[in-house]
Amino acid sequence: MSEPNEAPRDPMRAARANMRPQAIKRFYEAAGVTEEDGRFVLTLDGRRARTPGRNPLASASRALMACAAAEWERQRETIDPADMPLTRLLNSAIDGVATTMDETRADILRYAGSDLLCYRVEEPETLVARQAHAFDPVLRWAAETLGARFHVTAGIAHVAQPPQALSAVGAALDRYDDSVALAALSVMTTLTGSALLALAVAHGALSPDTAWAAAHVDEDFQAERWGVDPEAMARRAARSREFEAAATVAALTREVSVADGQF
Repeated sequence: MSEPNEAPRDPMRAARANMRPQAIKRFYEAAGVTEEDGRFVLTLDGRRARTPGRNPLASASRALMACAAAEWERQRETIDPADMPLTRLLNSAIDGVATTMDETRADILRYAGSDLLCYRVEEPETLVARQAHAFDPVLRWAAETLGARFHVTAGIAHVAQPPQALSAVGAALDRYDDSVALAALSVMTTLTGSALLALAVAHGALSPDTAWAAAHVDEDFQAERWGVDPEAMARRAARSREFEAAATVAALTREVSVADGQF
């Protein structure tokens, strides 16, 4: 894999870096996981694996690193980074997000300020009902669990959200002090356009499939009416794989946080 001279400064680029590097020849026999100083490190033939930025490829979750090792194990004669979404996210978290934690939190909070769930159509009634069915439970969860009560509007004109709601989301984001967990949250936010969907998945309040469907209510409705665009669906499938990987990372890092009493 290529080794950039420096980590991306933009946290969004950091969270989605290394998405299409060139495949290279497999250079190892076996992948594994070892514990070092309370963290779990990916190993290749017993040697510590490193990110493109030359940092140890490691996290606080043994289960996550076991999943990453499985990605390396399933590679054939060549290594296909497109088939390694967990590893790519770990690389981005360690090399990029770890150095831009505050900026990443701020960017997620900006999404909350114009969250997808707060903007509704006025017609047709079928789509109005589908949006309400998909979005309203998440808004209730945000109000009840995070203390964040958001305004909902019809149309695309920006509506300012209550400062108290944004402060509550900011407080929730401040609890993410692990770069890997925060990178996963960032990826889910950018892929759905909703910080609230991402937070609900990260907290285990919403399944990844339900969140992904909610983010595409409008798109699916239009496809039903006008037909499916194969190219658009292929792009969506690629984004879905990224989202699933981020949701897996969120779930496995949440297990560590719960065990440590952070959530």
